[in-house]
Amino acid sequence: MVEQLLLALKVAFVVLLYLFVWRVIRVASRDIAVGQESMVLTPAKRPAALATPPPRRRGRLVVVQSPELPEGTEIDMSRELVAGRDAALDIPLGADGYASGRHARFAHGQDGDVVEDLRSTNGTFVNGDRVSGRRVLQSGDVVTIGQTQLEYRAGG
Repeated sequence: MVEQLLLALKVAFVVLLYLFVWRVIRVASRDIAVGQESMVLTPAKRPAALATPPPRRRGRLVVVQSPELPEGTEIDMSRELVAGRDAALDIPLGADGYASGRHARFAHGQDGDVVEDLRSTNGTFVNGDRVSGRRVLQSGDVVTIGQTQLEYRAGG
């Protein structure tokens, strides 16, 4: 009876070990295989009856804390920005071991500037809440990418 119980425990342990290894490989391969995204969007035409809203000033990101970027560095959001460990990105975070290669994207949305998580391993957070999809930024919001914290300041 005891021998059968030990055998069952050994089998269960091996199964759990294989599941753990499979999960680690799956997460690691997903982070490596993200690659370059390619999207072709056709701009929608505005009806003539709608007035064009006045141009608004773009916001900026200010580094609060980072192992890579100097504190107080201001990053202008005049165009789309991508943050992550890859050196060729707009916001390079090579020294941040908790950031993914292509971690998050900052862009201009209809309702304002937005942040979008790019399926990163550790997630992107705004004021401590995990981002899923796109999230509109408000002045004073703190965006956390790995160990890096960026404060969003709206253009005025």
